[in-house]
Amino acid sequence: MTAVRLPQGLSGLAGRAPRIPIRQILCLVPLALVLVVAVRHRDVLMEGFGHLGTAEWPWLVAAVGATCLTWVAAALTRQGALVERLPVRRLLATQFAAGAANHLLPTGLGATAVNLRFMTVCGVPLARSSAALALYLLAESIARVGLLLALLVAFPGALRLGTLLPDTVAGPVLLAVGAALCVAVAVLAAVRRIRTAALTFLRTALTEARSVHTRPARVLALWGGSLSFPLLQAAGLTTVGLALGLDVPVVHMVVAYLAATVAVALIPTPGGIGSVEAALVIALVAAGGPVAVATAVVLAFRIITVWLPLLPGALTLGALVRLKVI
Repeated sequence: MTAVRLPQGLSGLAGRAPRIPIRQILCLVPLALVLVVAVRHRDVLMEGFGHLGTAEWPWLVAAVGATCLTWVAAALTRQGALVERLPVRRLLATQFAAGAANHLLPTGLGATAVNLRFMTVCGVPLARSSAALALYLLAESIARVGLLLALLVAFPGALRLGTLLPDTVAGPVLLAVGAALCVAVAVLAAVRRIRTAALTFLRTALTEARSVHTRPARVLALWGGSLSFPLLQAAGLTTVGLALGLDVPVVHMVVAYLAATVAVALIPTPGGIGSVEAALVIALVAAGGPVAVATAVVLAFRIITVWLPLLPGALTLGALVRLKVI
């Protein structure tokens, strides 16, 4: 039997499966997620934009400026957590894109994934990239909680804590934290592979932290950015409060913001959408603000800090994926 020979141009295509454009598909995923989130929260969006229409615009411009500076502070802190020098413009663009990813996935997973991928593309080994992320989160948490405690000591009447955290809530929260710690310790003690991995990661993280803290420029970037980031976020809230005539002292609004964000840090919602709004309203009321005005301030603040940057952030994220920056 005579074998049938394909033409030369077709013989190479005969056994080749069609290539799926995965990277192009990934570029569209953030836009689809933005659409889904916006449709789900369309009532909040309309109400928030309505409040912006009645606000004093100079204060709103200041709020937008403070929001833009938060991405600079985040980039500064990311660089401070790593010995290697990262490309500045790509690092800043990545923080802007990571903000959008953070609002589309729960518990900071979006920003973590974007930054981890960016550092590995820049040639940083995965173990050291993870250690740098852990150092960033630790420094940011220490700075936020430290600022809150310092302001509560300096201004003890800034919040009526009984209103912010009722006695009936404290017990279950402490019980849940204790149970989580016990489970973590039990898993580490029982599973050798997990224990070994955790100890290896801890050694890498400590080595990275020591290396960073031997360089004054990295120390300044890490801790300066960690302190600046929550203060700039709080500045955004206070300027929106001034724009809408919230009758609460500026320092009390800063304390309210820090207390609310610390309280919701462990709630697994995308970008804190829903939980942050509720906590901020409660905190501003605990600081002495009327409920109606506090609600308007929070909705307008979230429009500026979350919803307005969300679409351009998603477009930036798609572009970074297409350009193989992440």
